[in-house]
Amino acid sequence: MTGSDEVYARSADAYDLVYDGIGKDYAAEAAEVAALVRDRCPSARTLLDVACGTGAHLLHLRDAFAVEGVELSAHMAARAWTRLPGVPIHQGDMRLFDLGRRFDAVTCLFSSIGYTRTPEDLHRALTAMAAHLEPGGVLVVDAWITPDDWTDGHLDAVAVTEATRAVARTSRSYRMGRTSVVDMTWVVTTTAGTDTFAERHELGLFTGDETRSSLEGAGLVDVVELAGAVHGQRSRWVATAP
Repeated sequence: MTGSDEVYARSADAYDLVYDGIGKDYAAEAAEVAALVRDRCPSARTLLDVACGTGAHLLHLRDAFAVEGVELSAHMAARAWTRLPGVPIHQGDMRLFDLGRRFDAVTCLFSSIGYTRTPEDLHRALTAMAAHLEPGGVLVVDAWITPDDWTDGHLDAVAVTEATRAVARTSRSYRMGRTSVVDMTWVVTTTAGTDTFAERHELGLFTGDETRSSLEGAGLVDVVELAGAVHGQRSRWVATAP
């Protein structure tokens, strides 16, 4: 998930280590997304991943498509550029980006859409994504948690060690109105010393009806919600450009 540019200023270098450590299977997720795209658009050749983070999904999606990415955070985009030399990674806001061309598929994965925070910005982002689809192109969006499914007080801790670095991250989640807040504390230790810092992630809690309305309002058709498709808890939405 990717938020503001400043959020990842100090954690971008440790981000992949944490998710690799907890076994996030980017390859399997990319294969599921590619299958959804192929099911609706068998001839799809090009794909744009919005809020692509460090490019971990793109690393595998490029096996099936000619890929590009859009990422708000310069720190995360730098990681994607390093991981995927030759793949265009554009720095941009998912609500505002305009690349001046269209793709057979557009994706927004790992619930990054929650960073839009408000229904108005959710609609702006989905409209921008829809505008980048070829006729018959496919949009795949991983939703964040809905208001009804949100539970306050969730606590989490992850610790991962590699040859030159040990990383620990704790988090506490709570709700402020229609916004979910995840406060994280990072501890990154190397032979040079220890860096401790905090991050706050704020994501909007959108209902399924709000997401569907925004997708249809963006002019997309055949909108389908795949409940529980994201880590067994969150929905994945699929829609097609007319």
